[in-house]
Amino acid sequence: MIPWVQLDTATVPGGEGELRLMQRGHEFSIMVGAITLMNSRMSGSEITLAELACEHLRDRRDCRVLIGGYGMGFTLRAALAGFGLGTKIVLAELVPKIIEWARGPMAELTGTGLSDKRVTIHDGDVGELIASSRASFDAILLDVDNGPDGLSRSANGKLYDLRGLETARRSLRKNGLLAIWSAAPDKVFAQRLVHAGFNVEEIKARANKGRGVRHIIWAATNR
Repeated sequence: MIPWVQLDTATVPGGEGELRLMQRGHEFSIMVGAITLMNSRMSGSEITLAELACEHLRDRRDCRVLIGGYGMGFTLRAALAGFGLGTKIVLAELVPKIIEWARGPMAELTGTGLSDKRVTIHDGDVGELIASSRASFDAILLDVDNGPDGLSRSANGKLYDLRGLETARRSLRKNGLLAIWSAAPDKVFAQRLVHAGFNVEEIKARANKGRGVRHIIWAATNR
C-alpha cells in the first residue's frame, strides 16, 4: 500500500490547532490531529451543498452567493458549474495556506475554479463577513466545521448559536438559502434554526454519490 506523505502544515488563525496536508498517490487529505477534515475521494455531500443552492435559485438571475470554507473546492466548482455567468461568488477562507495548497500541490484538482471571473476570494472569517452584510446574499453555504458540535476552532461557535443564525438570516435576501454541512445530525441545532426564523429541511447526502457514509445538510430558507 502506498504510504501517506505529509506535504505541509498550516496554523489555524487564533492558534487553535495545526492543519496537515497529506498525500497518498493521487489522493489528498487535510487533517487536524487524527481527524480528517477533507479527503479528495469524498466529494459527494460537498457537491450536494452547491446543487441545493443552484436548485433553490434556478429562477433567479445574477445571484450573489457566499461560500464559507474552501476545503478542496468541490462546493465552489459545483456552484460554478450550476450557476450562470451573471452570478457572483464570494469565497471566504480563513486559512491562507488552504488556497496556497489549492494552487500548488492540488492544482490539478483545483482546475480553473479559483481563477474564474465570477469568484472573489475573501481572506478572513466568514462570520465577520456575514455580520457586516445585510440583505446581501441569495445563498450562504457553510462548510467550515464538521458540524455545530465539531468545531475547527472555538470562535466558530458564533456561527451556530441563535444570534449567529439570526445574523445570517438578516444577511440573506428574500427567500434566500442558508445551507450548512455537518458530519452528523443534531436535533437541537435543527430546532435552533427554526427559532432563528428559518424554514428548515434536513437532507442526508452520501459522502460519495450513491455510496459512502451519510452526511447532513440543513437547507434553511428565510421566511
